[in-house]
Amino acid sequence: MLEPATAMERDDLEIYLHEQIPLTKAMGVSVRSITSDTVTLAAPLAPNINPKGTGFGGSASTLCILAAWSTLHVRLTDAGLPTEIVIHSNTMEYQRPIRGEFVATGAINADADWPGFLKTLESRKKARVEVEAALRCGDEAVGVFRGRFVAFLREEETAQLEVVKKPVTLPRD
Repeated sequence: MLEPATAMERDDLEIYLHEQIPLTKAMGVSVRSITSDTVTLAAPLAPNINPKGTGFGGSASTLCILAAWSTLHVRLTDAGLPTEIVIHSNTMEYQRPIRGEFVATGAINADADWPGFLKTLESRKKARVEVEAALRCGDEAVGVFRGRFVAFLREEETAQLEVVKKPVTLPRD
């Protein structure tokens, strides 16, 4: 089965995360997949282990936040909207201990009004949306993340896009 297309490649997102969020490199975060609806990230147990020999809850939460943030980042990038994205609030439910590599898949909340979110973002220059992430270790569900993110439309890039679209007339001698 073919995955829906997205303009952003896995390697591009992974490099971006490692350069912009250094913690991702220390955690060993890798990008497993990107579709038009989801981003899946993975992290090995070794750099994310707690004293009990299982996955550190902070690392699990961080991976989920990153998967959710990346999902929103990819969707907005594909929509051609230059934005800054921040997390506003979140909850994390830990269901089972993590005993190996763990994987988080971010997705926009099924109840979210994506077209309404985009319309608000374009008209008000900021908008909020709920994003979720499912956390797995092997075949086992180990956690659920829910977060509210705020996207801010970058004015300077929007203005630059408008300038580029206008025809240029040069003075004649």
